[in-house]
Amino acid sequence: VLLPWCIVLEICHRFSLCNDANLTDGLSDSDECDLGSLEHGSTDTLANGCRADCEAAKRLAKRLYHLEGFKRCDVARHLGKNNEFSQMVASEYLSFFDFSGLSLDRALRNFLKAFPLMGETQERERVLVHFSRRYCHCNPQTPTSEDGAHTLTCALMLLNTDLHGHNIGKKMSCQQFISNLEGLNNSKDFPKDLLKVLYNSIKNEKLEWAVEEEELRKSLSELVEEQCEGGSKRVARVTDGSNPFIAIPILLNAVTYKHGVLTRKSHADMDGKRTPRGRRGWKKFYAVLKGMILYLQKDEYKPDTDISEVDLKNAVRIHHALATRATDYSKRAYVLKLKTSDWRVFLLQAPSEEEMMSWIFRINLVAALFSAPAFPAAIGSMKKFCRPILPSSSTRLNQEDQLLSHENKLKQMSLELEEHRKNLPSADPKSREWEEYRLKEHYLAYEKTRYETYISLLQAKIRTETDDLEKIEASVMGGLIMEGGLAGRECHLRKTQSSPSISQAHGGLNGRATGCDIPGKRS
Repeated sequence: VLLPWCIVLEICHRFSLCNDANLTDGLSDSDECDLGSLEHGSTDTLANGCRADCEAAKRLAKRLYHLEGFKRCDVARHLGKNNEFSQMVASEYLSFFDFSGLSLDRALRNFLKAFPLMGETQERERVLVHFSRRYCHCNPQTPTSEDGAHTLTCALMLLNTDLHGHNIGKKMSCQQFISNLEGLNNSKDFPKDLLKVLYNSIKNEKLEWAVEEEELRKSLSELVEEQCEGGSKRVARVTDGSNPFIAIPILLNAVTYKHGVLTRKSHADMDGKRTPRGRRGWKKFYAVLKGMILYLQKDEYKPDTDISEVDLKNAVRIHHALATRATDYSKRAYVLKLKTSDWRVFLLQAPSEEEMMSWIFRINLVAALFSAPAFPAAIGSMKKFCRPILPSSSTRLNQEDQLLSHENKLKQMSLELEEHRKNLPSADPKSREWEEYRLKEHYLAYEKTRYETYISLLQAKIRTETDDLEKIEASVMGGLIMEGGLAGRECHLRKTQSSPSISQAHGGLNGRATGCDIPGKRS
């Protein structure tokens, strides 16, 4: 989930302030310098806590810049660590760049073409801090400080994603870009003329990243690979090709819960913004619900075939998602509505009533079973309503605790909704205050429905006393038929050759968190 612009930029602003203070902090073994990075025969001692050799840093920086014995994808990891030697290497490396007389965006373009900006977010941030420092050194007359230059650099990265990234609805205007940066230049405003020039530059020419063909493949599917706790599931971090700051962790060998043909229509982009008309068309995919991700593939599903990079771009994360029958859409039959944690909305048409109900059941069950508890609400002075961040990681709670977590959240949302409706705004119904009121009311009502759904399915799973997904589905659907929940239509659930077990998921944690939406409920 992306943070609001103002919060992200404030984080960048504070990060650059505290970064210098942490140069000599205690270091862990994981940050130990790589002796293999030095010239053959070097006798320098560079382990953490030992003498940092300035000459060795210069030699390593020179080899990194000229790619002597290194690939471009090796550069970032030597510049972004939080230890004294890495800081020295980064400073020496940046000294090879001459940004004199260049605008900030042009200098950033030149810098980003030198090597792929890879690694954890904090490591990338540290590299950009060094870039900002070097830029100000080459341009002492710049109207911003090093801190301000770093804030502007992060703002340009975010603006690039907003204007040129995927799944973005209404693009940010120049005035919005200027407003987001108010007071972030040492508590003053940046020159408006400067911001207008930077905005138009990014709008007319997107930032390009230095990624070779082999490096692109690795950054898309093999950037991070490690063992999951308690199991042997491989994890990859998939990056959006338009910005390496956005990463999606996925389980490459997660359990497949369902697959079949679905026809998709994008109804709303992030934050519920209506999808532009040119991107609303219906497209047929072969859908695969694998782990907590719904993959939409062009080719038929084959269990032993890796997911292609093209198919990864269409993947939808279902943590904290809610699938319901699209009762407000009548142009096509057997359509379900999927609303994600970042409030994107997809319409998905199944080939039959039975398949539609099965997709609704399984998407909601998996989301409720494995979605980690929401973060506590942020405390701040902002009057504008912002939805809390929902984690994409898997829950660590057992089944009982997960149910209790859902029940507590339902109580909280119910009380907040009741209290919210008691305090109507006194202003004009067309005012911004009323708009904020309606937005929060819609959010609370939706969350209440979502947790009611999760609790119902978790309780249904407990009653069946099994982890067999087919049996749980048959039990829930049978109950709906008895209650008239399918509008009198009989739902025949065919037994597949291999019924996936809930206990197979996430390292074989039997009976882990669960919950699911009762099909047919509207958000």
